[in-house]
Amino acid sequence: MSSIPFHYFDLRAFCYVTEDDKRVEDALRTFLPEEFEIQRAESAGHYGDRILVLSARVERSREMQTVLDSLGDLGADELDRVQAELDERVNENCAFFLTLDKQAAYNGEVALGDGITLRGKVEAYPAKRESAIENAQEAIEEL
Repeated sequence: MSSIPFHYFDLRAFCYVTEDDKRVEDALRTFLPEEFEIQRAESAGHYGDRILVLSARVERSREMQTVLDSLGDLGADELDRVQAELDERVNENCAFFLTLDKQAAYNGEVALGDGITLRGKVEAYPAKRESAIENAQEAIEEL
């Protein structure tokens, strides 16, 4: 596959009151091109505690390639797991979902886990879930 089979990637991480927002931002930047703008939105938890939502949308093909390259750092076992679970990771709207380990990302490593959510809109013509799964499969095979 010569082109990137995604329209965009959305990355999001929550920074809870007990966390350092700079460290959470550094973790998110593990998957982003250098100097990429990260949006910040404040929210409140159930008990009124501050939750900072850090997010970024990557839409340009060169920048999306940076995200895909970072996902290529997942171990072979984790990539096999993602491929095996594609039926569960792609929804009817052709969106691909992945959760990544926030602590590992802060340490410069890439691993499946919790803390960072990646959502990618898969290109599929016609826009059918089965086509999206096939395109996502090809993209993961190239990692």
